[in-house]
Amino acid sequence: MERFRDRTAIVTGGASGIGKALGAELVGHGAHVVLVDVDGTAAEAAAKELTPPDGRGGSITAVELDVRDVDAVRSVVEATVERRARLDFMFNNAGISMGGETHDLRAEHWDRIIDVNLKGVVNGVLAAYPVMLAQGAGHIVNTSSGAGLAPTVLTVAYSATKHAVVGLSTSLRPEAARHGVRVSVLCPGAVDTAILDRPPAAGLPPGSQAMTGREFLGKVGVPMITADRLARGALRGVARNQGIIVVPASAKLLWYLQRLSPAVVDRVGGLMVRRVLGR
Repeated sequence: MERFRDRTAIVTGGASGIGKALGAELVGHGAHVVLVDVDGTAAEAAAKELTPPDGRGGSITAVELDVRDVDAVRSVVEATVERRARLDFMFNNAGISMGGETHDLRAEHWDRIIDVNLKGVVNGVLAAYPVMLAQGAGHIVNTSSGAGLAPTVLTVAYSATKHAVVGLSTSLRPEAARHGVRVSVLCPGAVDTAILDRPPAAGLPPGSQAMTGREFLGKVGVPMITADRLARGALRGVARNQGIIVVPASAKLLWYLQRLSPAVVDRVGGLMVRRVLGR
């Protein structure tokens, strides 16, 4: 896709999963990618792995970054612009999952997931949007989820943040378009990544997650796709300037059903709760 050749892109949450796959796809199309992650060592390893062996085409570098720190996000954007003279794409992709019954969640759990999944995206917009306004061009891509388009059971805090990301993105899109800046929201279905096997985030009280994401998806029977396939579909949507990018096509079914008949989705949700909890 020529749209990405010799363009500059920042990808947050880039050390693994969707972020790493986006970085690989971008650099494969000749982009110059800044791969950022809270795990700097993992980001460095990912960047080394994804660097084109022949030294031609795109390039990729790694930066350690906690997206909860707005000043740190601004610093990465400023350093990227200073080095590359512009910023063409900002992929606000970093996120965490959190499942289980809502009565097990404490304020600390809500604070953590809001700070990463929502404020992390807000911080990326705050840093990148003024740069793109000054350029009169650029594309912000915020990663939400299929859980941001339709209700998902036993992931209430996660779903709340992802709905918020959809609202932020779709509301900003027409406003930004007046200044030549594009905004898209990426809403993946279930993606087979390491995040599905992770325990609750470190430093939080226990009880925030009844089971791993992989166990949950297995119980509800949701099919998964690879991160590589997701990244290819995502960049096709970005190249076409789609406002809401849903990958794969099967993930659109629940979204369409929610729009057509919320009552049916509500009943399906009840069945899923009983299937997962066994009561």
